[in-house]
Amino acid sequence: MSEIISSSSFLLGALAGQSAAAARSYARTALSGSTLRAYRSDWAAFRDWCSIAGLTSLPAEPETVASYLATLAHTHKRATLRRKIVAIGQVHQLAGHVWNASHPLIRATLRGILRQHGLPRRQAQALGIVEIRKLVSTCDGSLTGLRDRALFLLGFAGALRRAELVAVWREHLTFTTDGMRLVIPRAKGDQLGEGSALGIPRGQNRDTCPVRAMQAWLDQSECKFGPVFRRVTMWGAVEHTALHPDAVRQILKRRAAACGLTAEAGSHLSPHGLRAGFVTEAYRAGARDEAIMEHTRHRDIKTMRGYVRRAMLVADSPAKLLGL
Repeated sequence: MSEIISSSSFLLGALAGQSAAAARSYARTALSGSTLRAYRSDWAAFRDWCSIAGLTSLPAEPETVASYLATLAHTHKRATLRRKIVAIGQVHQLAGHVWNASHPLIRATLRGILRQHGLPRRQAQALGIVEIRKLVSTCDGSLTGLRDRALFLLGFAGALRRAELVAVWREHLTFTTDGMRLVIPRAKGDQLGEGSALGIPRGQNRDTCPVRAMQAWLDQSECKFGPVFRRVTMWGAVEHTALHPDAVRQILKRRAAACGLTAEAGSHLSPHGLRAGFVTEAYRAGARDEAIMEHTRHRDIKTMRGYVRRAMLVADSPAKLLGL
C-alpha cells in the first residue's frame, strides 16, 4: 500500500509540475510578441544594472527601482520609463512577489523626472488622402511598386496597424462584387483572439482603390496562400515569408522621400499615420464615432477622438467664433 501511495504521489507531483509549466507558458503568451520582447529587454537591463550596483533585482526594493529610473532620466522618454516599470512589475508578479508600481517613492521619482526632463510626445502625423495619393504616385507597375501600393491603401482603408498589415494572409481575404472582406484573427486590442472582420469597398479612383491594388499585387506575385505582403528580392523574386513589421516603416520612409513628403513640426512619419489618417478623414466625411470605432477596433472613444482633435485643432477651434 505504501508503494502505491508513493507512486501515486510521484505521479501527481509530476502532473502538477507539468501543469505549472503549462501555466507559465500560457502566461507568457498573454502578451504580444513585440511587447514580450520589449519586456525581456527591459528586465535584462534592470537585472544587469542591479548586479553591477550590488542590489537585489528580484524582489527589488522601491528604492532600487527609483534609483534605476533616476539613472535613465536624461536618456529615456516618458513612454519608455513607464514601460520599464511595467516590465519590472510583470516579472515580480509572475514570480509571486508583491509589487506596487504606485509606491510613493517610485511615483514621486517618475513625476520628478518627467517634470524636469520630460518632452512633449511626438505623435505620428496623420496620413490623409492627400498624403496617400503622394505615396502611391511613387509606386510603379513593378512587383515592389504593386506591393507597396497595396500595402499603403489597405493600411489606410482598413485602419490597420503595421503588425496587422504584415499578418494578413491570403486566406483572410475574400473578394466580392462590392469590394473585399478582410478577417483579422488577432489584433492589439484582441489579445484573446476573438477576431474581427472588416469590409473594404472598391474605391472611386482606380489609382487609390485598395481592392484593385490588392488584386493586382496578388495576381502578379502569384500569392495563392500564406502571407500577403512579402519581400521582393533585387532579382524580382517574391519570397514566401511575411515582411517584418519594421519593414513597413522602412517602405514608408523610402516612398515619403521619393515624393517629398515630410512630417509637420512636432510629428513624425510612421505607419501608424495610416490609421490616424483614416480616423481623421472619416470624421471629416461625417462618419459617426461608433462607426469609426467599429472599423478601427478602438475600445476607448477618448483614444479615437484624440486623432480627431489633433487633425481638427484649427478647424474646430472655438477661437473662430471670436470675430477676429
